[in-house]
Amino acid sequence: MTDGIRVWAPLATTVELRLGSETLGMSQAGGGWWERPGLVAEPGVDYGFLVDGEGPFPDPRSRRQPDGVHRLSRIDDAGYTWTDTAWTGRQLAGGMIYELHIGTFTPEGTFDAAATRLEHLAGIGVDFVEILPVNAFNGSHNWGYDGVLWYAVHEGYGGPDGYRRFVDACHNAGIGVIQDVVYNHLGPSGNYLPKFGPYLTDGPGNTWGSSVNLDGPDSDTVRRYILDNALMWLGEYHVDGLRLDAVHALNDHGAIHILEQMADEVAALSAFTGRPLSLIAESDLNDPKLITPREAAGYGLDAQWSDDFHHAVHVALTGETTGYYADFEPLSALGKVLTRGFFHDGTYSSFRERIHGRPIDTERMPSWRLVVANQNHDQIGNRAIGDRLTAELNAGQLAIAAALTLLGPYTPMLFMGEEWAATTPWQFFTSHPEPELGRATAEGRIAEFAKMGWDPAVVPDPQDPETFSRSKLDWSEHEDERSARILAFYRSVAELRRERPDFTDPRFGRNTVEVNEDERWLLLRRGDSMIAINVGPTARSLPVTSGSVLLSFTESGDEVAAPAGGALTLPAHSVAVLG
Repeated sequence: MTDGIRVWAPLATTVELRLGSETLGMSQAGGGWWERPGLVAEPGVDYGFLVDGEGPFPDPRSRRQPDGVHRLSRIDDAGYTWTDTAWTGRQLAGGMIYELHIGTFTPEGTFDAAATRLEHLAGIGVDFVEILPVNAFNGSHNWGYDGVLWYAVHEGYGGPDGYRRFVDACHNAGIGVIQDVVYNHLGPSGNYLPKFGPYLTDGPGNTWGSSVNLDGPDSDTVRRYILDNALMWLGEYHVDGLRLDAVHALNDHGAIHILEQMADEVAALSAFTGRPLSLIAESDLNDPKLITPREAAGYGLDAQWSDDFHHAVHVALTGETTGYYADFEPLSALGKVLTRGFFHDGTYSSFRERIHGRPIDTERMPSWRLVVANQNHDQIGNRAIGDRLTAELNAGQLAIAAALTLLGPYTPMLFMGEEWAATTPWQFFTSHPEPELGRATAEGRIAEFAKMGWDPAVVPDPQDPETFSRSKLDWSEHEDERSARILAFYRSVAELRRERPDFTDPRFGRNTVEVNEDERWLLLRRGDSMIAINVGPTARSLPVTSGSVLLSFTESGDEVAAPAGGALTLPAHSVAVLG
């Protein structure tokens, strides 16, 4: 039951409330807000707003859009009974993340169906699931980054109650939830925010269109719109963290950056709830200021994605050096990433054609603040045909990628299906009802690949329903011999990560790397443990004098013997973990 309905429309002359079949006048309440005080609205009632006679439009803070983003909002019944009272949260340090998209994770594509797979995730050591955006967008299926109503949960996935059940189930399985949110732009269809007020700015835009008004006139309320949304996921929906999409596209020149303000308010909420709440940025800046604590004059975010790790691993295993992969061709690039965090830390980026990044203070910064992956939704889905590493690597190479990700210095993140070497692609798919928007999306997609040198003729049509269907995981692949072998390795690596403190030690100084460019091998020493990899096509002898083999994986299936005569013999495309 809702007592009173308010909406912010600072430039409007009149605002009316459409409640069911009635149209009711609203009065100004100061600060650009309009209200209908004393009104009691029952759950399940549809409503919207007419602004200066236009509309009705959905509520910018709508919690439910049962009929789509172009139709009326619905009062949500938030009377859900939570069962996760025993859940006290999980710190990000030492954790493992699993990224998934609700619509393609299971054949059904719903929260309830995803919840049935939590036992599988717990079995590979997953501590957090990171969910691609679930807020309301136009159409039936989408990656989620075209959302237009940030407070509403997509009905096709199960709506708000489906989301609550999923979070509840995760917590009861001992798994935290990180929600991917997009605050840097809005989708192209169903964005009625400009009808209400200056949510967007006429200033510099970004890759996806107009920027959100974070520092112009009336920006205080726009910022509040973002901050309240972040607090909603973490508070009302019991979520454990947020992944903040493309924060480098947040144009904010205010005295306190929106990210710092968000970190401050989330820290306060964490203190109140008594459980850790994490903020993870996706950033293209390679700027450690984002993850430097506020008391040390940073923004105070907990972690950020590091694409440099992905690029270094990808190039080392595939040999692909087009576009932004070019600078990562030497194996020493991987060595630098494993010990310094960023590869571009004030170095020249040939793709950007300029100096890029700043160094991390490895004496003080814990390594877990970097979230790394050998595959993720961007790095797979933004390839021309959405092909995974499985499409071109053998089992030994896939095992190398897994070992570096899960046993390296950083917070590891897996992409759904990676753990069994899924062969299904993950392609860029949309379901825009507007034909012209669908065509524009497809054409823009082809243009994006020009600089990477990919053939536009092979790019699938995002609007083709088969593009979406092809991207769904095939869970029957578990039965394949190769998949079962890879899955067993992931489980063993995850178990080793839990057993040996070296593999969650956050001190950069505990990591050293030795690389042989000609023979294509690398040794990563982590305290008293060691990861030895041979990325080359022939067997090699590595200078390892002692240690027992804790775990190994070779393409042939042969076990790796302990070092003898001052050397460790590794077959082609193999990895061994020693301690």
